[in-house]
Amino acid sequence: MKRRDFLKKAGIGAAAVAATAVNAPTVIAQKKYNWKMVTTWPPKLPVLQDGCDRLAKRIGELSDGRINIQVFAAGELVPALESFQAVSDGTVEVGSGAAYYWAGKEPATQWFSAVPFGLNGQGMSAWFYGGNGLKLWEETYAPFNLIPRPGGSTGVQMGGWFNKKIDTIDDFKGLKMRIPGLGGKVLAKAGGTVVLLPGGEIFTSLERGVIDATEWVGPLHDLRLGLWQAAKYYYYPGWHEPGTYLEYFFNKKAYESLPRDLQHIIDAACTETEHWVLAQFESLNGQALQTLINEKKSQLVQFPEQVMADLKKMSDEVVAEEAAKTAIATKVNEDFKKFQKVVGTWGSVSETAYYNTIQPKFPLKG
Repeated sequence: MKRRDFLKKAGIGAAAVAATAVNAPTVIAQKKYNWKMVTTWPPKLPVLQDGCDRLAKRIGELSDGRINIQVFAAGELVPALESFQAVSDGTVEVGSGAAYYWAGKEPATQWFSAVPFGLNGQGMSAWFYGGNGLKLWEETYAPFNLIPRPGGSTGVQMGGWFNKKIDTIDDFKGLKMRIPGLGGKVLAKAGGTVVLLPGGEIFTSLERGVIDATEWVGPLHDLRLGLWQAAKYYYYPGWHEPGTYLEYFFNKKAYESLPRDLQHIIDAACTETEHWVLAQFESLNGQALQTLINEKKSQLVQFPEQVMADLKKMSDEVVAEEAAKTAIATKVNEDFKKFQKVVGTWGSVSETAYYNTIQPKFPLKG
């Protein structure tokens, strides 16, 4: 080997060793973050609580263990509906739920979860990433020291389980129903009584007559809760939650204290889990619906057209009333309506037309 070549290679080797020597202490000294996540979901609840566990695992993997998140289901560390406040206060760093649970803190939160007769899951995702949705969500949560991230959609939900037939809008009068968000306010306008319950209390309340009806999520979770044993009629469609979005929310101070690469990892893991959640719901709800119809002999009933028309009219009134409560709610609602109009026009000649064409080929079985 020529002396010049040897010195050249030796120089490269020395530089590599030097670089390693410089970087090794940095790698070893990288700070590790041990966080806690609290959720509104019962332990081991498929997709919902599973998604939180999955998110924590992926963040740990992608960060090479620099962020470790311990997940607590509802009631294990804080009550289900106190997770928002716990993360806001900095008691824990991460939470998961559905934004309409926090309407009492700020009415605008409801638009980021579900609007009756509003956007479906695909439309909500488009609003978040192709419109102003996520920016407005961050603006809404900023006063609470929180940073929100979309957590996936349940898809179109079911209308709920009832122990009485709903033939006219008057049948809602006096009805005690577990139904959150803007949909619950529509029920109240129709003369019903809204009862807010976490998932773990729904079956017992329905079985004992504490409530007359309930909505939960969809076939997968309704089957798991055994709601078919406590109510006669299974109504559709879920007018109140046409594309309900879930959420992850992070304590702002904790999130912003992270190095930029770890912030990007968190965002990427949230987006990955967001898509996983919708895929699970679309796949598993179809299977569970067949089980409810064919094995459990559930009575699947469609809301009458006039009932839907009456609910739509009341929904428009409720949304306008809620939007008028705060400046940010007004701002969010105006943007949502504008976006829905654009997306809806396209949807009428794309998905709506397509499904109307193929529907006769996929009749309900029973």
